[in-house]
Amino acid sequence: MVLPAGIGAVVLDFYGTLVRMVEPLPPDHRGVFARRGLAAEGELWGDQWSVGPAEGEEHTAHSADETAYVTWERDRLRRRARSCGVPEEALDGLVEELDRAMKSLRLALFADVRESLAALRGRGLLVGVCSNWFWDLEDRVAEVGLGDAVDVVVGSARAGARKPHPLIYRAVLDRCGLPADRVLFVGDMWVPDVLGPLAAGMRAVHLRRPDRAVDGIAPPLPEGAARIAGLRELIEGDGAAGRGGSG
Repeated sequence: MVLPAGIGAVVLDFYGTLVRMVEPLPPDHRGVFARRGLAAEGELWGDQWSVGPAEGEEHTAHSADETAYVTWERDRLRRRARSCGVPEEALDGLVEELDRAMKSLRLALFADVRESLAALRGRGLLVGVCSNWFWDLEDRVAEVGLGDAVDVVVGSARAGARKPHPLIYRAVLDRCGLPADRVLFVGDMWVPDVLGPLAAGMRAVHLRRPDRAVDGIAPPLPEGAARIAGLRELIEGDGAAGRGGSG
């Protein structure tokens, strides 16, 4: 694809766009419960990921600092565990282990990431990451080897809201120092990475990798959006007309 004229920054989602989960996978919550003699309560837990903040949730009151945010995360786990019948004396240890297990994700870059980000930067574009993630997003970006490959990192935990809430996109634009129409947002999730950025005034690119984790038929593209199967398409066929400058 040819990058839209005037673009000065490309901001990318993290999980599913830049990185994927690889083995060993994080511990299943049922094992955590069973080791503590709480197997029956663990069966009532349900989806271990659904306990987190919802898409579009605003939580600025809990994002003042890391301690406040982690306390809020663990309070959610504690309420869920209590509702499953976990006795009060077992809550603290269980919650601590569940919190650690949910964040024990082993991540690896997709093969096209380094080359594509380097090429974007080589064309004078600012490169950013924006993700619904835990407090440690900057650390995880560095851990996978992208610490010196991106200029801006905005995570929902610190921004105080999750995509597609407008607050997180405003934080991205503030960090980029560019008007919305000069920022291109790239991601694999339809609402958080396409419709949300478009509503904020940005351009958007829907990434549909052949080995994507998101199933289903791709929705029709609205005006201002494009679709690619890999990040190399951001740079292939792009010439001077697609360069937006560093602004």
